[in-house]
Amino acid sequence: MVNRNILKIRKKLDILDNELLDIIKKRTNLVNQVIQNKTFKKDIVDKKRISIILKNISKKSKTKKIDPKITKKIWKSMIGAFIDYEYRNFKKK
Repeated sequence: MVNRNILKIRKKLDILDNELLDIIKKRTNLVNQVIQNKTFKKDIVDKKRISIILKNISKKSKTKKIDPKITKKIWKSMIGAFIDYEYRNFKKK
């Protein structure tokens, strides 16, 4: 039997998950705009930009007192997922 406090916390987590889905939808819309502005498939992966993003996320995580290992894993996974999405949705112009 799960205690009542855990159930309340899980309900809050479910609400937060829905908010994250809304944010992911907004990010997807922006990525769609990026795809429209890329001319070549080879432009999809920008290693320099990825490196800068991961460094910034690490710094911001530390400032906000979030374990940077968590955010690094999340961002690497998200970047990988969106790169895959870009490859699947890139149309030759």
